[in-house]
Amino acid sequence: MDSLDYIKSRIRTIKDFPKKGVMFRDITTLLKDKEGFKKTIEIFIERYKDMDFDLVCGIESRGFVIGSAIAIMLGKGFIPIRKKSKLPAKTVSMEYYLEYGEETIEIHEDAIQNGERVLLVDDLIATGGTLEAALKLVEKVGGKVIECCAVIDLPELKGSKKIKDRGYDVYTILEFEGE
Repeated sequence: MDSLDYIKSRIRTIKDFPKKGVMFRDITTLLKDKEGFKKTIEIFIERYKDMDFDLVCGIESRGFVIGSAIAIMLGKGFIPIRKKSKLPAKTVSMEYYLEYGEETIEIHEDAIQNGERVLLVDDLIATGGTLEAALKLVEKVGGKVIECCAVIDLPELKGSKKIKDRGYDVYTILEFEGE
């Protein structure tokens, strides 16, 4: 089994979560599998090892796990993008809509210096709402996103296309169709 098939086989699908009709792709089963998690991070490291950027931003919460591992392996700083009211210092906020509700995310207003180049990381791209809000936050505090990445893309929901149409590069390891 090649690395991509192995990684995909370690991702659990939960039907009708968090609401009826949603096929939730759960990477916690991938994270607990030492070989699957290692292979996932190695793929990202291979892609980004020669790319010029300053920081990794991870989107709450699984983006923290993937993004932190990438940051450590590449010797970069890590910036969390969190849900509302979770960061202790002064923040900048952005509201957005998901396929099953609305949410607000925040970043510390001093997290990124003007012009710093950022790799934006999440676990999954669905409708692109979370990722688009995170892009806006990074830009609002002075950062420049060099690429957005995630373990999984759900192409039927067109989130990656939406982000690409805004002029950003998007990289994902796997795609899941609406099975």
